[in-house]
Amino acid sequence: MEKKFIGAGLLSGLVAGILAFVFARIYIEPLVERAIGYEEGFGHAELDVAGGDAGHDHGELFSRTVQQNWGAGTGTVVFGLIIGALFAVAFTVVWSYVGRRHPRVDPRVVAALLAVGGFVAVYLVPFSAYPANPPAVGSDDTIGARSGAYLTILLLSVAFLAAATVLAFWLAPRVGGVLSAVAGGVSYLIAVGISIALLPSFDEVPGPLLDGNVIVFPGFPADLIGDFRYYSIVNQVILWGVLGLGFALSLTWIGKRAARGAGATTPRESVR
Repeated sequence: MEKKFIGAGLLSGLVAGILAFVFARIYIEPLVERAIGYEEGFGHAELDVAGGDAGHDHGELFSRTVQQNWGAGTGTVVFGLIIGALFAVAFTVVWSYVGRRHPRVDPRVVAALLAVGGFVAVYLVPFSAYPANPPAVGSDDTIGARSGAYLTILLLSVAFLAAATVLAFWLAPRVGGVLSAVAGGVSYLIAVGISIALLPSFDEVPGPLLDGNVIVFPGFPADLIGDFRYYSIVNQVILWGVLGLGFALSLTWIGKRAARGAGATTPRESVR
């Protein structure tokens, strides 16, 4: 059964990755193009102010066409496959406990809750600490620090969610399902809130370029940052939503096929 779960996770992750890429290609890539245009314009303006030569060209290893199609597509699909495989492993672990202790629980509900938890822990919490930024936002000197801080809150968020889940399961027989879920959720929020407060913050949105008191080039457009972050969130909602829905549908198919083979069990019971 575990192999079927892994297969379901990979298939769901593949579909989720493809759909997420299509969305990003339509809605996010134009924003990236605008950001790159701003970055180039800002660079030329800096050279003009400094009296340098703005006519030189920075060569790229891969063209923008390759980057925004094959590069982004491959990266998004591979990410979807990895997340799908990890999702299947997490579901197998959680379901091995829940299915045994609570036989009436529908595995598709567990898959849906796991998808919501994954979206919150893997994306939403790290995003709230370090929102996604388009090109030209952020200093080259702080790339290492920003990457390290983001990875730190990501790992802490996942670890805190796992700990909160264990706490909720431990409290459930003692205080009931609702109170245990509330206790686990509140504990998670407190832990990530303290962690975010202790981690460094970065505010590196380019302001206007000045030559004395004269604005030579405007600051980075606020609407571009807002749209980029909004569509980034929607993109991840699509990824995790399709992953959870696809996995739940796969569980239905796995259960029905197992039920036909057993001849005496219901599809839900066949997933156990």
